[in-house]
Amino acid sequence: MIYDLQGEANMSPVVGMLFSAVTENSQRLKSITEGMSQEEVDYKGGKNQFNSTAQLIRHITFVDMNWVYRIKGSVLPQSLIEQYGPMTDENNRLPLVQDVSRDTLISQYEGVLTHLKETCTQVADADLDRVVTFGHQNEKQATVRWGLWHMADHNRYHQAHINQLRKWFQTQNDC
Repeated sequence: MIYDLQGEANMSPVVGMLFSAVTENSQRLKSITEGMSQEEVDYKGGKNQFNSTAQLIRHITFVDMNWVYRIKGSVLPQSLIEQYGPMTDENNRLPLVQDVSRDTLISQYEGVLTHLKETCTQVADADLDRVVTFGHQNEKQATVRWGLWHMADHNRYHQAHINQLRKWFQTQNDC
């Protein structure tokens, strides 16, 4: 098998490469969560103090959905905010997600990736320089190029948390 970062045939070269990085990390997320029981998906660490895999996947989904709409130059519809959000709860933590299967969460995330793919076919490499706002109060600015890179990086970042939860869960159940 040869690994490469090439986008779809109908994407411009750099957009395709960035899209491919997002896709690669989404495939890894799917792989590292394969076979998780509902108990493990909802596990929040030994003292119940960390974000669960369910919360992390939903968070990745919501963040990426926001980026898809930024890249499109559109506002995220309220219906999607209600379905996948909010970004944080009243305590500034990831909202509780419980009793939602890993397969449902991954399927929802794959829906976002389908939307991203459709969006990326409409983005030219020159569009990557366009500046968008983001952050809790839209106080930050970034290029579309950085946004696509961030989607891949953010996903991979939280995969480390999921891997740690899996180790703790396994250790707890080995005792």
